[in-house]
Amino acid sequence: MFDNRYGTGQSTLDGVIRATNVLLAGKTIVVAGYGWCSRGIALRAQGMGGNVIVTEVDPLKALEAVMDGYRVMPMTEAACLGDIFITATGDINVLDERHFGSMKDGALIANSGHFNVEINIPQLAAMSQDAPRKVREFVDQYTLKSGKHINLLGEGRLINLAAAEGHPASVMDMSFANQSLSAMYMAQNAKSLKPDVYTVPEEIDKEVARLKLAAMNVNIDVLTPEQEKYLASWEEGT
Repeated sequence: MFDNRYGTGQSTLDGVIRATNVLLAGKTIVVAGYGWCSRGIALRAQGMGGNVIVTEVDPLKALEAVMDGYRVMPMTEAACLGDIFITATGDINVLDERHFGSMKDGALIANSGHFNVEINIPQLAAMSQDAPRKVREFVDQYTLKSGKHINLLGEGRLINLAAAEGHPASVMDMSFANQSLSAMYMAQNAKSLKPDVYTVPEEIDKEVARLKLAAMNVNIDVLTPEQEKYLASWEEGT
């Protein structure tokens, strides 16, 4: 999940900034969902001075977001508070009619998950006075019948690809290395593997991490034989 958390987290905000030149510091940024992509977005947005609100449907993820220091509430409540909205849920109509009408004048809405269906664009168009006006290369401004303006970024498509360059190569290298080593593992163990979906073996993940750390010139500790023996035993502890 490194490319989701760190790659999407950085490249999403890169896309929003390139599209709008908005200052994130001091803005209320609503992140829909708290999966790995959303966690990265929320983390980076907070790091750049944004006041982050997370919306969720899963109580466990919502609780994690609360304990990570974010405000958590339904999107219907967040709609009137947010300056910037970023969806990353994998579902449809995460931003919908009941949200558009409550948003601030000039709100920015973007998507960084799934396809261009997380924002209900047809409904946004139906609520507008006329066709959207392109105010910047990646910004379509919809004027609602109420007179408020909502700015859709990147036509609702993945904003980190529509308006930026996607994930940096230095995070995707780990994902591709993982895929390559997993393909090698399947080829080498094909006779013993039954048709099924398998979790990537832990040793592959650790090998990719080891190689990445070496490339970054980062060293870590190594357990002594005594420590390894202790961890494998049940002789002490509560």
